[in-house]
Amino acid sequence: MPYITVGKENSGNIELYYEDHGTGKPVVLIHGYPLSGASWEKQVAVLLEAGHRVITYDRRGFGRSSQPSTGYNYDTFAEDLHEVVKKLVLRDFALVGFSMGGGEVARYLGKYGSKDVSKAVFISSVPPYLLKTPDNPEGVDGSVFEGIQKAVAADRYAFFTEFFKNFYNTDALMGTRVSEQAVQASWNIAVGSSAAASLACVPTWYEDFRQDLARVDVPTLVIHGDADRILPIGASGDRTAKLVKGARLVVVKDGPHCITWTHADIVNRELVSFLGEVTGTRTLTAQG
Repeated sequence: MPYITVGKENSGNIELYYEDHGTGKPVVLIHGYPLSGASWEKQVAVLLEAGHRVITYDRRGFGRSSQPSTGYNYDTFAEDLHEVVKKLVLRDFALVGFSMGGGEVARYLGKYGSKDVSKAVFISSVPPYLLKTPDNPEGVDGSVFEGIQKAVAADRYAFFTEFFKNFYNTDALMGTRVSEQAVQASWNIAVGSSAAASLACVPTWYEDFRQDLARVDVPTLVIHGDADRILPIGASGDRTAKLVKGARLVVVKDGPHCITWTHADIVNRELVSFLGEVTGTRTLTAQG
C-alpha cells in the first residue's frame, strides 16, 4: 500500500495512506470527519470515467494513516496536504474538500497560495468560521462544541451512532437515499479512527478561515445541502460562496450533510461539469 511520510512521533514515522488512480488532470479529494478517503467511492469512479487522475488520502488519525497523538490542527493538515502534492509532483490540480476537508482546501490556499492549483471545490464544508464571536455573530455558540467534545470523550462509539443520524438525515432519507448498511459502514470506519484524533479534531471545526478564503483566486465551486444539520448552509456554504470572489454556489434541495453519498447524482454532475470547464469564469448560482 502506498504511504507518504509527513513527520515523526518519537521512534515512528507519521505516514498518510493514499490512492492514486487514472490519468489526466489531477483531482485531490479530501475527506470529512470521521471517515477516510474511501468515503469518496461514489465520486472516484465518475471522475475517472471523465478522464481525471484521482488522488485520495486518509487524514492523519483516520483510515489507514498513522494515528499520532499530535498535529490535529489545520496548519498541520495543510502541511500534510502539501507533502502529498510534493510527493506526487502534482501540477494543474484541483482541490476538492468535503466537510472537514474544506478546511484543508482553504488553509492550503491561504498558506501556500494557488501555484499549480487549477480549481477549488467546497462540499458541505466547515469554512468560513463556525464559532460565534463579537465579529462573527452568525456563528455557533461555543457551548455546542464543548458538548460535542464531552460526548466524544465519554463514549465516542455512542456519539458516532447519533452523529451519523444527522450526517445522513436518516429519519428522512433512510431506505431511499441511504441504506442501513451504508450508515453502518461509515460507523465502522469511524470507530477505527484514533481516539485522540476523534476528540482533537472537534475544536478544529471552528478555526477561522476568513483570511484564507480571501486569498482564494482560482475558480471555486461551493456545493451544500439546504437540509444540512451538521453544518447548516447559512453558517457555512452561503457565506463561503460570498467570501470567495466569483464563487459559484450550488444548493442541493433537501440535501443532508453527506450529499456526496445521498445526492451523488447531483454532486457528481456539478463536479464533473465544473472541473471540465476550460475557463471556470461562470459565476451563476444554481439550484440542484
